Amino acid sequence: MSPEGKPLQRMFTAVPPRYDLINRVITWGMDERWRRAAARECLAAKPKRVLDIGCGTGDLIINIARMAKEDVELVGLDYSPPMLAKAAAKARRITPDKKITFIEGDVASLPFPDGHFDCVGISFAFRNLTYKNPVAQPHLAEVFRVLSPGGRYVIVETSQPECRLIRWLFHLYLRLIVSRLGQWLSGNKRAYLYLAESAADFFTPKEVRQMLMGAGFREVFYRLLFFGTASVHSAVK
Repeated sequence: MSPEGKPLQRMFTAVPPRYDLINRVITWGMDERWRRAAARECLAAKPKRVLDIGCGTGDLIINIARMAKEDVELVGLDYSPPMLAKAAAKARRITPDKKITFIEGDVASLPFPDGHFDCVGISFAFRNLTYKNPVAQPHLAEVFRVLSPGGRYVIVETSQPECRLIRWLFHLYLRLIVSRLGQWLSGNKRAYLYLAESAADFFTPKEVRQMLMGAGFREVFYRLLFFGTASVHSAVK
């Protein structure tokens, strides 16, 4: 399907020049720490091949490249050419000694054989694949398909704090601050309205765990970050 038929693809193809800066500002710089935590989880079982889906401007796969002590095949996939161009330029600057292959593609139809990767990671794009998305199950099935037996699916994403007060404050921050600040810095009103609403309405960690178990994964565990406003999930095939 063309970008015109996919509103989210159209939204993220119109990537603002200050995309990375906006991420730092609205998370108070914590998104970098959270991605590093996900990168460490991706490398925990010493994978030989790692795929970053919805890689955006490449922060997760670049962190994996920086932390990897052994030779690892690294691939980043996204459906936004402007995002991929930024990712490739950033990788050449930050990790010139590590080869990262960036591919334009759709998570619903991954261009890889069965069992090809030991780890699949995703950072702050899992909501896009699962929040009110009618093809959420095909996305999960594709990730499961390309993972080798024993391989891990590592997700870092916004979450729902268990404490009602913190959850209320978090949702207030999303809708009053993140939405407006993102719009002001980017000029893209629709994208940051979507970000605020989808994060506020997203699943709880237990619901994400149930979703992953339903897709065939086992040993699904998670770790909450910053009072539960984000979490890292790891699911084993």
